[in-house]
Amino acid sequence: MIRSMTAFGRHRGLCPSGDRDITAEIKSVNNRFLDCNVKLPRSYGYLEEKVKSYISERGITRGKVDVYIGIDVIEETGVEVSLDRAAAESYIASLKALRDEFGLADDISVMSVAQNRDLFRTKRPEEDVERDWADVKSILSLAVDSFIEAREREGAALGCDIEQKIENIKLWAGQIGEISERNIETYPAKLTARIKQLLDDFDVELSEQRILTEAAVFADKASIDEELVRLATHFESFREILNSKENSGRKLDFLLQEINRETNTIASKSGDIEIARIAVDIKAEIEKIREQIQNIE
Repeated sequence: MIRSMTAFGRHRGLCPSGDRDITAEIKSVNNRFLDCNVKLPRSYGYLEEKVKSYISERGITRGKVDVYIGIDVIEETGVEVSLDRAAAESYIASLKALRDEFGLADDISVMSVAQNRDLFRTKRPEEDVERDWADVKSILSLAVDSFIEAREREGAALGCDIEQKIENIKLWAGQIGEISERNIETYPAKLTARIKQLLDDFDVELSEQRILTEAAVFADKASIDEELVRLATHFESFREILNSKENSGRKLDFLLQEINRETNTIASKSGDIEIARIAVDIKAEIEKIREQIQNIE
């Protein structure tokens, strides 16, 4: 099953220890590789790498993924908050200089200075790290479940539309094959008629063997059987990849390039106006598929 790279998942609830209300949100857009950005409360920044690893473990391999985790503490124990005195002194001195230089109102107070959280250090007992991660993971996992479901739901819709477009291309490829075969079959008669018309005023006998030879050369140059066979193989591979459980975006993109290449070869070899028109329709459909594949993981 293919998965879209565009999705959103969210979950909020109390963690197992019951002392924190946690909100986890995860959203993504298409990107060539996995680019995971995590936003956590400053005092929980040490969990960032664990969150990123967990995202990868859940099989998310492509997309620009943004993860937000909000933590409201209901009851906190064992946490020590200390003041960074050097930073506080420098910060207050800067505020006073700003006040004096620009003649500002003196509203420097404990509460206004305390709004700068960089002045404080939060220290948690080492043994709480794993407990914190277990709490966050319990909520994050449910948000990721929702996120993956959204990716699969959107991917299923994309897959159905792409399959329909591939069926359209298969139909057009069949029409091209019929036109090409008809052109090759009728070429000897058309060539004979054209030569007779040119030599109508001259007493020159036509060589049937030479006409057959020319027709054979034309048939060899204009034959697109190999290209049509390769197209059929690509169509089958396309369907198999769409229905596989592996991440398929890159493989589908490669196959689409091959389909486009075979289409160009067919158009250039045939020299038939009707085939050229159908080839244009195929290329237009290929571009539509290409746009959709860019959003497949």
